Amino acid sequence: MAARSETVIVVGGGIVGIACAHYLQKAGFGVTVIDRSGIGQACSHGNCGFICPSHVLPLNEPGALREGLLSLLNPTAPLRIRPQMRLGLYRWLLQFARRCTHRQMLDTGGHLLPMLESSIHEYHQLFSELPKAGEWKENGLAYVFREQASLEAFAKTDRLLSKTYGITARRIEETELAAFDPALKTDLAGAYVYDQDGSVRPDQLVRDWRTHLSRSGVGLVENCRLDEVRKSSGSIASLLTSSGEMTADHYVFALGAWSSKWSDQLHCELPVEPGKGYSVTMNRPETCPQHPMLFPERRIGVTPFDDGFRIGSMMEFAGWDSSIPQRRIEQLKESAAPYLVTPVGKEVRETWFGWRPMTWDSLPIIGRTPRLDNALLATGHNMLGLTMAAATGRLITELVQERPTHIEVAAFSPDRF
Repeated sequence: MAARSETVIVVGGGIVGIACAHYLQKAGFGVTVIDRSGIGQACSHGNCGFICPSHVLPLNEPGALREGLLSLLNPTAPLRIRPQMRLGLYRWLLQFARRCTHRQMLDTGGHLLPMLESSIHEYHQLFSELPKAGEWKENGLAYVFREQASLEAFAKTDRLLSKTYGITARRIEETELAAFDPALKTDLAGAYVYDQDGSVRPDQLVRDWRTHLSRSGVGLVENCRLDEVRKSSGSIASLLTSSGEMTADHYVFALGAWSSKWSDQLHCELPVEPGKGYSVTMNRPETCPQHPMLFPERRIGVTPFDDGFRIGSMMEFAGWDSSIPQRRIEQLKESAAPYLVTPVGKEVRETWFGWRPMTWDSLPIIGRTPRLDNALLATGHNMLGLTMAAATGRLITELVQERPTHIEVAAFSPDRF
């Protein structure tokens, strides 16, 4: 165990930064988390809350780039690349395209699998310590299909997941859907349910975890803008922030979608693109789903909460556009209508967007920076930041301690770029 005199500053108070702080504090470090706005805001706030080992296949699968390029002509496409005058985006897309092969997809999934398995194990431990945190539920994740052809196409994916990764599902036929979940319409083709998956209300999880960290002695500094990383002799000497100069023995950068903006100051290439997603949260519909669900044909997900209901999805490579077009919110609602008896609640409580930190190889960036010996990165988790946060926190702590890691991390190293 590290001595209390050894300190760590975690830059970034999203779910990944919070998880890093949790494991570092448990290992005996003095930990401070700083965030440019509020702890647990940005992409950690309004996502669908899936903690899903079933999501082992990456975004860069065969056909993904073609779908994105076709979206240039379709502003309503759920996966969309908006035309921009940014050379960095097109370099990112070129590297992404090179990896859209079946072999690369399987290799990437092979690297992600240990992270996903580790994280679900760590979450079980966390929720045994904080049993009511985040409305944690373990009733699986259902992939629901309207068309029989889509269901049979997914059957091939299910067989691949089972054969290659040992991830199994149970199939729900059309006649069994009503018994499985009365919120589903009766004219659907069927579903696959991954019972090992779980779900949380992410904003509530962040609040509960934050409270636990604060009570455990972790410093939480909000509205603290990082302005400069000051370096000396191959190490970080201090951070210049809007709250003053800060120093520590170790620095963990969990910067999410903003990571690429700090490439120069960290002397490390960070090809992270913001992938914009949306959600709408409302009161529970009259006939509310009992399970979290994905509708892959429409690329949306729905999550029931104890006192609410959320629909979310989309992937827009739109730069740093911070607008929430009403047409996108309406599209989310309309996309749920073919599947659910009552697709929306009567009262909209929140419309939201967040920027996912997307890497061109669909793998997170976890490890020491190549040229600064006391700086570590925990970023680039793509669409799986919530799912992989707990494993990331444990890995970062092991790396700070210079201990052997519980899973292999070479594939996630920052020096791979």
